[in-house]
Amino acid sequence: MPKNPKARGARTATTRSAPALARTAKPATPARTPKPAAKAPAKAPAKAPAKAAGKTAGRADARTSAVATAGRGRSADAGPATGPLPSERRDHLVSLSAELFAEKGFRATTVREIADAAGILSGSLYHHFSSKESIADEILSRFLNEVLADYRAALEGGGDPRTVLEKIARTGFDSLERHRAAIMMLQNDWNYFREQSRFDYLQKTLAEVERIWVGELKRGVKDGTFRADLDPKLTYRLFRDTIWVAVRWYRPGGRLTTRQLAEQFNRILFEGITGR
Repeated sequence: MPKNPKARGARTATTRSAPALARTAKPATPARTPKPAAKAPAKAPAKAPAKAAGKTAGRADARTSAVATAGRGRSADAGPATGPLPSERRDHLVSLSAELFAEKGFRATTVREIADAAGILSGSLYHHFSSKESIADEILSRFLNEVLADYRAALEGGGDPRTVLEKIARTGFDSLERHRAAIMMLQNDWNYFREQSRFDYLQKTLAEVERIWVGELKRGVKDGTFRADLDPKLTYRLFRDTIWVAVRWYRPGGRLTTRQLAEQFNRILFEGITGR
């Protein structure tokens, strides 16, 4: 009998403990799955801004692509252009740099001086050119390509040696006005340019110019147009320097045009200065 009370007590304790666990368990259920959490899927619309951002980024990429394309043509902005086209800005920078190089010398001119003269920041210049040398490259290559094309055209046009050389002389004097800065650059900084590998074409082009001159002088000696005792190479150098050095004293708008100057040169060259 004494065991029965304990057994009943044990059962009573067990019976009383069960409701306690149940009471503890019931509040725990809402904690694990709170009702507000059930509405979490409603947050899905938050993806909309991401899509909008994607669209915005897409538009930004499109604008960036348009600007990059504009660097090769007209401005990407809609409507009429309000400023110079990129190619015009580049040409302006080339012309401005050429004048500075001719006046101060290529090596003495800094990128900052070019930018200041153009009214832009130094860093902005690198949007158009990778270096100061690339600007000089463009100035000199334009000049020599044009001169060489004119020389070749004079040869292809045919005629006797005097006729060909007269055409070449006119071409040389015409360039005094169109390419004054480039000629000054070559005269002032030739020793620097010829030591730079990127300017190797200068010597190659000038060598072809010399071959054309000397070739016509030799042809003239052979066919009797010129004197038999003429030294073609020496004669070429005298004529070359007479034409190119004129850039230091010739002034556009002066008493003579470049064409009149060329005619004076040709008469002295082929007819001399003695009276008849």
